[in-house]
Amino acid sequence: MSAAGGWSVPVSGQAWVPVPVRGLGGRSAGGGEVAVSGASEQSGGLSGVDELGAGVGEQSARGSEPQARLGSVSEQAVHKGEAKAGVGGVEERPVGIDELLQRVRAGYTRVEPREAYEAAQHGEALLVDIRYAALRERDGLIPGALVVERNELEWRLDPQGSHRVREATSHDLRVVVICNEGYASSLAAESLQRLGLRRATDLVGGFQAWRAEGLPVASGAGAAE
Repeated sequence: MSAAGGWSVPVSGQAWVPVPVRGLGGRSAGGGEVAVSGASEQSGGLSGVDELGAGVGEQSARGSEPQARLGSVSEQAVHKGEAKAGVGGVEERPVGIDELLQRVRAGYTRVEPREAYEAAQHGEALLVDIRYAALRERDGLIPGALVVERNELEWRLDPQGSHRVREATSHDLRVVVICNEGYASSLAAESLQRLGLRRATDLVGGFQAWRAEGLPVASGAGAAE
């Protein structure tokens, strides 16, 4: 059956109930009959075809959610790409030790053995020997040099540090770091400069160059830490 201006729907097989059906622009649609399932009856009544259309709209909206999530993943991938690219869009590459040494040494002037010796003799520089104990015992010591293990260097020479040695009097102190062959000392000197010891430098060629120059070397037996 059909009711005026709408549809007639059977409820529990007992009667036909007129249900208004809205078309475009909110106007009533033509006549007809719509069968309603038992599930609609159990829900407490009929809500009309308008709600059916609304349900379809909700499913369409839910169907678009995966696309939105995929869009978010794409945006995250772009952000990760930007982070990898680094500043200015240029991807940072690993730096080898040889290139790192060149960069470090470009920031200060290294000293030769004879220059370091004369500066120490005139009280213009503090020689700091960071070689480990086995090398000091084997090859000997530089007279007057302060022996500091590499892993303690920053703590001992920081003028503001609570574990500083008495020789660490100011940031103007000229420190000449000496290792065995002049490699590790460059990295150590750069670390001291970052602590504010702007005059920190290291010995070209290290202890081996010092000895080859014929400069004073004392026995390494009983060397103090």
